[in-house]
Amino acid sequence: MLYATPAEAEDAFYHAFSHCDLNTMMEIWLDAAHVECIHPGGPRLEGIAAIRRSWQQIFAQGERLRFHIVRHQCTQTGNLAIHSVSEQIQTGVAGTQSMAEVISTNIYELTANGWRIILHHASPARAVPQATTTTMH
Repeated sequence: MLYATPAEAEDAFYHAFSHCDLNTMMEIWLDAAHVECIHPGGPRLEGIAAIRRSWQQIFAQGERLRFHIVRHQCTQTGNLAIHSVSEQIQTGVAGTQSMAEVISTNIYELTANGWRIILHHASPARAVPQATTTTMH
């Protein structure tokens, strides 16, 4: 598949992620030694083989996630694009749903075959404490 823009590659990435589609996921990654992936709480993975194994393990769990992506900053210079996003992730089924937020940096490289992801680094978002209201009598 040819991804004409980094946004198209990113949309395909999250679609593949939410559908546990390993073939499409790996098509989006550039097949190169310099690719890296860091899943939340996980080690730094280098190279396409290690990244493929990690996605296989994630998808083998069989849990389909629903994503709402908020793009905070997108920078493109030459053949590189950097996207800073919030992944608002919904898991579970009706009645037992939970929501999590992950902050991710996705870097894309323009190749002869369109844009491909070369780095996905995801970390859990910090919970922002709720303001408390104090009533004085």
